[in-house]
Amino acid sequence: MKLRGIYLVIFALIIVSCKTAKKDKTDAESGATKIVNVKHYPKEIHLKNVTQLTFGGDNAEAYWSFDGTKITFQSNTKEWGLACDQIFMMNADEVLSDGKRPQLISTGKGRTTCSYFLPGDTSIVYSSTHLSGEACPPAPKKEDHGGKYIWPVYSSFDIFVADLKGNITKQLTNEPGYDAEPTVSPKGDKIVFTSTRSGDLELFTMNIDGSDVKQITHELGYDGGAFFSPDGTKLIFRSSRPKTPEAIKEYKDLLAQGLVMPTEMELYTCNVDGTDLKKITDLGSANWAPFFYPNGKKVIFSSNHHKAKHDGFNLFMINLDGTGLEQITFDGVFDAFPMFSPDGKKLIFSSNRNNNGTHDTNLFVADWVE
Repeated sequence: MKLRGIYLVIFALIIVSCKTAKKDKTDAESGATKIVNVKHYPKEIHLKNVTQLTFGGDNAEAYWSFDGTKITFQSNTKEWGLACDQIFMMNADEVLSDGKRPQLISTGKGRTTCSYFLPGDTSIVYSSTHLSGEACPPAPKKEDHGGKYIWPVYSSFDIFVADLKGNITKQLTNEPGYDAEPTVSPKGDKIVFTSTRSGDLELFTMNIDGSDVKQITHELGYDGGAFFSPDGTKLIFRSSRPKTPEAIKEYKDLLAQGLVMPTEMELYTCNVDGTDLKKITDLGSANWAPFFYPNGKKVIFSSNHHKAKHDGFNLFMINLDGTGLEQITFDGVFDAFPMFSPDGKKLIFSSNRNNNGTHDTNLFVADWVE
């Protein structure tokens, strides 16, 4: 799920300013307007020809096909008749104007997340709760947890393979508990995913057919949102690492209820077998949604560490040794889920920009400028 929906906590913090700010109201740290009727900000020097692909609802986690011509993404857009996230596919250069709905390639039942093309681009892997019921599983309420931002880890999530018409062709996981967040190696040989099968939220790998499952991480904390390096030899992921007795107790108590509080996370890398584990950020707050730069020597990710009130996310880039931090996007609200196209020429991401002050999260694609 890669923290799908973490931007909701931002809305709770800035909804008043979104409704009342004027176009010349600027964010003190990013320089961006609060009313985000802008597609491209002057400081975004690495982005060119920014194009908005979706208009309305919550659209996120857009991932390219191996040939770079298509994307899959998840959406809960009510105008498309959705009560919670389902998986869609469209051409990478398609603009969904006038309420056009793209092709649904999940079942339309339960809640889904984290779709990714498999080699050959004729099928996808994704996570779904539909085996436990057709309805959307209930979302936790902040008021039940002292107003803290809480994210559900549904034990009914399993990982499936489907063709591009939405027909499920295989179930890859059937262990009790949460199995989700699958992504595929550029080599086409492995899938990495997050599971609670060990009693904690850890990373695992498996072959494309679901065989040879191996546990990759072993430390207490939520390991997730993993992606392979361009050469398929390394993983980048985000993790919480509770250390104090109080933090450990809170983490374990929430996990026992199928919940996590994903507000303190840093980025880690390791080899695909789990060796050479390294922490590459120490920024504080929430650092997540990482993806490797095409040369494999940097990662792009989303963070709110630079915000005094942690009330907004922008994209940043950093070297694998933790040096060279650079801010990439500059809107005042939310940017996340960045992914480079297979040829490295384009970047797709989700953003609250250009939404007329609503809560809409849309997909944007841009040419990447070195």
